[in-house]
Formats: sequence, C-alpha cells, structure tokens
Amino acid sequence: MSVRPLIAITMGDPAGIGPELIHFALSDPSIYEICKPFVVGDAKILENVKQVTKSKLKINIIKNPSDGIFKDGTIDLINIEGSDIVSPGKPTKSSGKAMIDYIEYSIDLTKKGLSSAIVTCPINKAAMQLAQSEFHGHTELLASRTNTDRFAMMLTGKSLRVVLVTIHIPLTRVTEVLTTEKIIETIDITNKSLIERFGIENPKIAVAGLNPHAGEDGLFGDEEERIIAPAVDAVQKNGIDATGPYPPDTVYFNASKGDFDAVIAMYHDQGLIPFKMIHFSDGVNTTLGLPIIRTSVDHGTAYDITGKGIADHRSLKEAIFMASIQANNSK
Repeated sequence: MSVRPLIAITMGDPAGIGPELIHFALSDPSIYEICKPFVVGDAKILENVKQVTKSKLKINIIKNPSDGIFKDGTIDLINIEGSDIVSPGKPTKSSGKAMIDYIEYSIDLTKKGLSSAIVTCPINKAAMQLAQSEFHGHTELLASRTNTDRFAMMLTGKSLRVVLVTIHIPLTRVTEVLTTEKIIETIDITNKSLIERFGIENPKIAVAGLNPHAGEDGLFGDEEERIIAPAVDAVQKNGIDATGPYPPDTVYFNASKGDFDAVIAMYHDQGLIPFKMIHFSDGVNTTLGLPIIRTSVDHGTAYDITGKGIADHRSLKEAIFMASIQANNSK
C-alpha cells in the first residue's frame, strides 16, 4: 500500500482469546507493511499472555497513536487500566467494563481522525450485561456512538461476501421484521460500501429469497413476491445492479464462483452457515453504513481455549488487512 493507515485494534474481552490473538497476529511482519497498528487494551494482561503465546514482542506504551514505533517486534499500546485480575475464560463485570472502555476510546480516536479504522477483537455479550451496558454488542454500540441509524453487517472473505437484512432475532420473528423498506436499505448500503470502501465500480448484488426454492411461485410462501421482489425492482430503478430473489440453496455457490460481489441474506443463519463453511478461519465481519471504518474477527471469545495458546489468529489478521484496504479506498 502507498500509505500505511493508523489502525486501532481493541483488545476485546480480556478474559477471552483477544490478547492471545493480538500477540499472534502482530508477530507477522506483513502486518506492518500495510498499516500502522496500535492496540487499545491493558498492558498487564498483554504482558501476562506472553507466557502462553511464547511471544517475544515488546510492549511499547504510548499516549497518542502518532507516538507509535510501528515496527515488527513491537506492540504499540494505549494502556487502559481497570480490568483488575481477570480469570481466563470467565466473564465478569470488570472484564465487561474493560472491553467497553477499549471500544469507546477507539471510537473517540477515530472520530477525531487520530485513527483511520477500528479492528475489534471478540467480546462477550454476557459480560457487557454484567457491566450494565445498554447495548447487546459491538454494532449497536458503534451505531449509537456515531449517531448512525442505517447500518448493516457484512461477512466477507476472498470468495464470498454476505450482508444480513435481519441479524440477532429469533427465527420465528424474521417474517415480522422483514419489510421491503428494510431490504431496500440493506441493498443500498451494500452497494455504496462496495463502491466506496471495496473499490468495486459496478457491484453485482444477488438477493436471496426467504423460502425454499425462493417460494416456488408462491407454493412455499409469498414473501418473495410480496416483500423481496418489490425491493429488488425499486433499487434497480435507482441504477443498482441487484437481481433476485434467488433460491437460497444455490445463490451462495454462484456467488463464491464470482458471479456476484455480494449476497443479501434475509436472516442470520441463512447467510452465516454457507459463509462459515467457506471462511470459518479467515472470515471478517465489517459494519457497513458507519461514518468510521470497523472490521472484526468473525468468531467469539472462545473461553474454552483461553490460556492454552492455540487460538487461530487468521481472522484477526484478515480483519486488519481489510481495515487497511478500506481506509485507503476511502481517502
């Protein structure tokens, strides 16, 4: 890359694998070729996990992102204390407050232009609730702190991009929540993001149906004709190259071959099951529609392997790469 953007990496849940992932990922010299990464987290915890990761990285505490060394062999860290003694693999009120503090500090830096993007390590929703947070996860917190009403979750890898219309709701509520307006909004946000942040001039977007065989002309449900097709027609009139609704059991295969730049999924598992079949270890979660760039690992805190030094850092590495690409495309 011609310019190495400043990338803030939040440490995530200090009781989870986030601190280990940071040591593993920032041990890769290629990271420093594409960006200037710095971590927002707790120095004591990062120092402690060096034993399990066998990391030789030196922790360099800084006050401002511009103070970083940004060289292989060093973790530049803005130290946010307050997580107390964390028991690995166990969410607590303290760990919940700490991971929220890391996120909010990074958001403030990025809103001020002191960071080009945020990469988030995994957090735990139960710990957030223990810390009495009003939010259920990263996305809601980011949207609130940036005053964003229109946003969408994209899961992306080298072979497939999937954007969700509905996210964390029971399957029984999907048909209640699904509207033509919500689908139009999701397609519009996706199209704009593919152009501005992914550098795709004329994105081709596939829209998945809701029912088997995309409803089979109403035989298996009428949501395709009543809700989804009108949304596709509307965005086409606005010049967006979106087509569908396609049968959900084939559209992801075609997209993975390169027929489409992204697939719009109607609900969480409809999009994430095929995505994780292909990109379980290297998938990236990025929030579209925000005024700031945010990418994340596509997995959780993995309490069951915390402290064992076996966490797979590929998703974090790809999230850093993607944040850097989006930052340069957005200049």
